[in-house]
Amino acid sequence: MTATVERAKALHEQMIAWRRDIHAHPELGFHETRTARIAADHLRSLGMEVTVGAAKTGVVGLLGDAGPVIALRADMDALPIPEANAVAYASSTPGVMHACGHDAHTAMLMGAATILAEMPNRPPGQIRFLFQPCEETNDAEGKSGGQRMVEEGYLDDVAHVVALHVDSDMQAGKIVTQQGYMTANVDNFYATIIGRGTHGAHPDLGVDPIFLLGQVLSALQGIVARRVDPTEPAVVTVGVVSAGLAGGENVIPGEAKFSGTLRSYSSAVREQLVCDVEATLSLVRALGGDYALRVVRTCPSTYNDPAVTMRVEQIARELFGPEVIAHREPSLGGEDFSYMTARAPGMMFNLGAKKDEVRRPHHNPLFDIDESVLPTGAAMLAESALRLLYDLERRR
Repeated sequence: MTATVERAKALHEQMIAWRRDIHAHPELGFHETRTARIAADHLRSLGMEVTVGAAKTGVVGLLGDAGPVIALRADMDALPIPEANAVAYASSTPGVMHACGHDAHTAMLMGAATILAEMPNRPPGQIRFLFQPCEETNDAEGKSGGQRMVEEGYLDDVAHVVALHVDSDMQAGKIVTQQGYMTANVDNFYATIIGRGTHGAHPDLGVDPIFLLGQVLSALQGIVARRVDPTEPAVVTVGVVSAGLAGGENVIPGEAKFSGTLRSYSSAVREQLVCDVEATLSLVRALGGDYALRVVRTCPSTYNDPAVTMRVEQIARELFGPEVIAHREPSLGGEDFSYMTARAPGMMFNLGAKKDEVRRPHHNPLFDIDESVLPTGAAMLAESALRLLYDLERRR
């Protein structure tokens, strides 16, 4: 294990160069052609069999042959956010930046691939490197990169899958683990309340959709409070409301629109939230209106397999000492790595990467990380794959 850490440290400057190059040339989901080319060219230089165009713009590298399969995953896409950092490697693409750390994930997986490819005595089996496109959003068919990778078979025959995610608010170098649910089911809803427009001085001649909207918004807040088992985490959030037109102060519009998001862990609560939003909207019919509702299912909840999580924690302690481990409560954010852990038992850990005292949250123009953590992430990915393969070999 010491050799893995030392080799990761020796690759530090190279990983910084990869990360900064990718950061300076960010690409949105399903457009990561340049980033994919960098990853594919590097894997080929290590002698791997490489597939390009996986899940549209992803890359898959294969190391090893017959036997159990361990997969390591990194996401590659950037966000439609303008960068505000005055650094030499700032985004050169207007309105697009790596504001979530996927540039670092890609660089660390490339580092892990280098470490593992150079090892002379790997256990039997295959390590599959998944450079995934489009984690942040979905395509026109409503599918993310992780979902497409699973559907195209790149998780077939995988025994375990491991990934990491940098955390710009956590002390640099900390390895944060959670057993069980890590992120939430994510479903977005889009509703239209249909009334009947009229003059603002004569509301009795129409059906006011803004009045109906007020009843619905109030009732929506009662779903989690009064309908969901209080031991089950859930969120109903309305993020957008629109009705009427500017200058139409004396006009009651014909419709009002709102949209929001539903978050949960269990599949039962996930279905309940959708049903209860529909039931809440049906209130408008009793008041003379009507409604239309569209629900877009996105990623399911990410479940960290307890056994794999405990093994990765053990590896972290052996590599970096017991003080490196930190724990955090599960998040109701979303992560499409969930499609992979639904197919193969696995886990994702967070890697603390707080850069300085400036607040640099994810999905923010000031996002940035402490690049000193790159060897830690690469060593953890490499050693996790190696030790999980050894474990599977011992059981055969």
